Amino acid sequence: MRNAFIKTLTELAKKDKRIFLIVGDLGYGVIEDFQKQFPDQFLNAGVAEQNMTGMATGLALSGKIVFTYSIANFPTLRPFEQVRNDICYHNANVKIISIGGGFAYGQLGPTHHATEDLAVMRALPNMTVVAPADPLETELATQAIARRPGPCYMRLNRAGDPAVYQKPPRFSIGTSILIKPGNDVTLIAIGAMMTEALQAATILEKKGTHARVVNMHTLKPLDTKAIIKAAGETKAIITIEEHSIIGGLGSAVAEVLAEHRAQKPFLRIGIPDTFSRFIGDQKFLREKYGLTAKKIAQKAQVLIGQA
Repeated sequence: MRNAFIKTLTELAKKDKRIFLIVGDLGYGVIEDFQKQFPDQFLNAGVAEQNMTGMATGLALSGKIVFTYSIANFPTLRPFEQVRNDICYHNANVKIISIGGGFAYGQLGPTHHATEDLAVMRALPNMTVVAPADPLETELATQAIARRPGPCYMRLNRAGDPAVYQKPPRFSIGTSILIKPGNDVTLIAIGAMMTEALQAATILEKKGTHARVVNMHTLKPLDTKAIIKAAGETKAIITIEEHSIIGGLGSAVAEVLAEHRAQKPFLRIGIPDTFSRFIGDQKFLREKYGLTAKKIAQKAQVLIGQA
């Protein structure tokens, strides 16, 4: 996804001199082409994310469209006060790009596990929160947030992500994408978990269960219509996220269901309220926390049995 992001941002910068990229002393091996082509639209802020965020706000208030870029926790949690008081309070045109959502940097331990970022970014006034599912959708999401005024947060996986789409989908911020129809259970996934959700739907199909799969690529603003529609047309709803079950996709969907009195069996699949006790790669940690197609399918069958 990061390669798709940089490629798209480079194309945007060719057409719009307002595009500006600030990195937190990382991304090398990916960002060099942008740096070489647009030295006046690039800045390495060093390992100083608070300063990076403040500079981004100043540039945005001077008319730039500014993208900050770092490993997921570093442009969000470390400079959170600056994101809140500088970017969001001033409704500045800054796009925060995080690489390595969830357990993508699993071997580096909890300091590099981005498992609360969606929750804290979603809570901020004026902030748009997007998490595309694959490289093709990343291109479309990058273009969309560049056009959208105001603060945006985009959460990406690292690299080598499997394709969800064979051709560009109809992408619009705030409007989910129905990937697969079905009337038994709805699987609502965000970001890189979309691949696992689709594989889980295939497993369920072989067992005679028809799963609807919804790509909720935008967490804020949330597509409430798609959620209510799913509640009315399917027997149960499951949310799937590589994130804490508190405050992210599951919480957002639960709020909609409660406010609209949609009484359907509902399950949040994500990371429990804990720091990971395990160290390993992303695949290993997903297995440990039940974030696999097989585990999702098993939980879906149990939930449908309760409907």
